[in-house]
Amino acid sequence: MFFLKKFIAAFLLPMPIALFMFALGVYFLFKNSYTKAKIVLFFTISWLALLSFQPISNAILQPLEDSHKALIQTPDVKYVLVLGNGHASNENLSITSQVNMIAQNRLNEGIKHFNKLKDAKLIVSGYGGYDKNPHAFMQQLLANALGIKSEYILRLDTPRDTKEEAIKAKEIIKDEKFILVTSASHMKRAMLLFKKQGLNPIAAPTNHLVHEEKGFASYFSSRNLYKVEVAFHEYIGLLYSKIMGYI
Repeated sequence: MFFLKKFIAAFLLPMPIALFMFALGVYFLFKNSYTKAKIVLFFTISWLALLSFQPISNAILQPLEDSHKALIQTPDVKYVLVLGNGHASNENLSITSQVNMIAQNRLNEGIKHFNKLKDAKLIVSGYGGYDKNPHAFMQQLLANALGIKSEYILRLDTPRDTKEEAIKAKEIIKDEKFILVTSASHMKRAMLLFKKQGLNPIAAPTNHLVHEEKGFASYFSSRNLYKVEVAFHEYIGLLYSKIMGYI
């Protein structure tokens, strides 16, 4: 079920949908159905143009990022949990080049709060996927490089998604309040999943993508399309979690 979910979700994103519509338009061209081809290709171009337009991409993603405010003041807790994202192990590169930027932003936010606490633990999470190392291990290496000793770090090496992260985290945190760090776009789903497991998270969203950038190049760009991709991924995740009774 896990891999089937990932497989289906991968095709319900802006670019795969656009490629499918483009392929359909080309098919109609070869079938000499020119009217249908024109209609489909027009919708394909319109689809990409609209979703790469900054005001539209921001409007789609903003409700997710605005679901929880940034955590400015650090509350007195014993645990800071940083949810995983991605990495690519390569011993020939610096650890900052092996852990992707989203994961780095999350970890930096977690360390910012952890450094203000006494006798706290930093929990890092994530399985390896197709990589030889668990993501939690790579985050630990990065945290070590940023000055956090291993004795203050707890790893969750096996969770494959947010629901599994919540289940594993409960074994450690139980019903205590803790700081939960993840991307702003992902925070709504994460909070719902963690609360469903009876946990008491305090949201610390980071890696905000919704910004009003200036300049002609910012209005139609692949970066805006990426924002929509992130939003689609989260809306699909929310719908799936609701259907399955996870939230």
